[in-house]
Amino acid sequence: MKKYIFTFVIFLITGHLPAQDVVQEKHIYKKVDDRELYVDMFRSNDLTRDGLHPAIAFFHGGGWAFGDPSEFHGASKRYAQKGFITFSFQYRLSVDKDGQTPNPDITPVECVKDARSAIRWLRENAETLNIDPNKIIVGGQSVGGQLTLSTACADSVNESTDNLAISSVPNAMLLYSGTVNPVAPWCDYLLGNQRKLIWSISPYHNLRKDLPPVIAFHGKDDTVVDYWTVGFYQRETKKLGNYFELVTLEGKKHYLGDGDEEGEQVYSRLFDEEILNRTDEFLKEFGFMK
Repeated sequence: MKKYIFTFVIFLITGHLPAQDVVQEKHIYKKVDDRELYVDMFRSNDLTRDGLHPAIAFFHGGGWAFGDPSEFHGASKRYAQKGFITFSFQYRLSVDKDGQTPNPDITPVECVKDARSAIRWLRENAETLNIDPNKIIVGGQSVGGQLTLSTACADSVNESTDNLAISSVPNAMLLYSGTVNPVAPWCDYLLGNQRKLIWSISPYHNLRKDLPPVIAFHGKDDTVVDYWTVGFYQRETKKLGNYFELVTLEGKKHYLGDGDEEGEQVYSRLFDEEILNRTDEFLKEFGFMK
């Protein structure tokens, strides 16, 4: 059983958010194909090292080929100051050494493998990280939403080195303009000769009972991930008895924070404080936040 515990850089972050400092650490969570994948971890400097705390793990968007964990640093710091230990994960992207797409060796399937490995890593190292393995929330934006849902339902997609006895299923999920059905030309293009696996990484096509509760925020005018696709997903998952709350944002497009200048600076255009306050209510409702 592999555990990657780690050499890391620590520094304090202060400023926009409330009084206590936040400590950021960089950890290696996975080694694959001679490459190390990292996660940025955030905790309040005031948070006790005794006991276990709820965790939130984030996956950035970018069409499986672009984007960066720093997009979720603002939200990670915010929730660290609210008593969570938070994580923003890197995953392999489908670009070659020159930054061109696609990379035939890295497809959305590999992205899903990394996401599922990430949650297993959290559970395997829960005691060392001071997190409660039964209070792991996962969230993502755009295709980060697809990765979030895939941690719970893409059962056939796993890294060969993963310990499958450790569950990758989170305890709740947060979607921001999230992709729920990747069966589309761009994903097909990135998959290349693995395109037959598109069904295995589609949350819509792998729905089942007893999935974790979800809150999804989506702009009615989103032209990147059409609003109606999330509506269809909500309808079908609720038929199975799953909890799925869709928060419709009238007039909003793919980047839900656009128009809030301060929020854009802190949250990389992903959302604004009002959306995160509503996220707080969901987390309180399900017992993850006081």
